[in-house]
Amino acid sequence: MNDDDAGEGLALNRRWWEERAPLHVSGDFYDIDRFLDGTNTLLPWETEELPDVSGRSLVHLQCHFGLDTLSWARLGAQVTGLDFSKNATAAACDIADRAGIDARFVAADVYDAISALGATYDIVYTGHGALNWLPDLDRWASIVSELLNPGGELYLAEFHPGIDVMSLTELEVDTDFFDLAAGLRFDDAAGSYATAKTDTANNSVMEWTHGLGRVVTALASTELRIERLVEHDAIAYPRFPFLERGADGAYRMPAGKPRIPLSYSLKARKPGDSGR
Repeated sequence: MNDDDAGEGLALNRRWWEERAPLHVSGDFYDIDRFLDGTNTLLPWETEELPDVSGRSLVHLQCHFGLDTLSWARLGAQVTGLDFSKNATAAACDIADRAGIDARFVAADVYDAISALGATYDIVYTGHGALNWLPDLDRWASIVSELLNPGGELYLAEFHPGIDVMSLTELEVDTDFFDLAAGLRFDDAAGSYATAKTDTANNSVMEWTHGLGRVVTALASTELRIERLVEHDAIAYPRFPFLERGADGAYRMPAGKPRIPLSYSLKARKPGDSGR
């Protein structure tokens, strides 16, 4: 895929998300009232694998309207969220005010993060359904490295790329993995995972599936040192209709069914003294 195609894809995606952000805020999927009552939206392994954020600066790339960002703030982090949707970041600011949480939100493309943020951080966080919207993973990895302070760490929690080859209803392969990696345009993406029955005007998107090897290689090509990569049998949303939600908010295969990796998490560290 050439730069023109990637640029067109990013423009399509921005329009898609600008239209969906207000729908997601007003819908039931994210349950903002529950968040305002004090619920933390992070999944259990995220807080287990990144346990000590108190007093540390954290930037959440591709933050949507910031519930995970603000959840890290509730755990003591000094948070900034970045998203290319102005509607999403405006909603994030409103939710932060309503929750009484100190946070900064910036509307900018992730590829413009260095200039848009004008700061470096102890932690770069990216969560669940972010990398598939990015055509250039090497550039992303370079930006992540540049955003980190010496001794700082990337924490990535993401959907497992293997599930993208599966049918939406059955555990059967119906898509070529390597076509996904090259980028595919979808012109029938009406509604969304959170508003499936809603009429929408901007229904074209471009997505890129990045395999685990591709993610690790992109990060390893920077000065970051990968410390751990963990595959999980749970996911943040019901990717398949037969998944069952647990008390921890994550979705898993029903009891007695074979498990497959549904998501993964990765930690990488920038060399240097963090001062902690």
